[in-house]
Amino acid sequence: MAEMPTAAPAASAQPAAPAPLKKGSLVRVNRQAYASSLEAAASDADAPDYIFEGPGEILAVKGDYAQLRWRRPVPDVWLRLDQLEGFPA
Repeated sequence: MAEMPTAAPAASAQPAAPAPLKKGSLVRVNRQAYASSLEAAASDADAPDYIFEGPGEILAVKGDYAQLRWRRPVPDVWLRLDQLEGFPA
C-alpha cells in the first residue's frame, strides 16, 4: 500500500496577480499614477473625485488605452491602462 502525503503542498508565497483589465471591467483611477501623467497635465488642475472613487466601466481597449464610462452624465474618457486599477467587488 502506497503512503499518502500528510502535508498539503505549500502555497505560493507570491500573491495572485490581479486579473487583467478588459472590456466590461469595473475600475477606478489610481491617483498617484494619474497625477504624474501627461493626461493630468493636459486636463484641469483638479480632477473630479468620482474618477478615483469609481466605478467606471471599460468600454473598449486599444493598445495601452481604455475607454471609460462613468455612472454619471459626463463624457467617456480614454486613459492609459497603467493608470487604472480594478474596482473592489
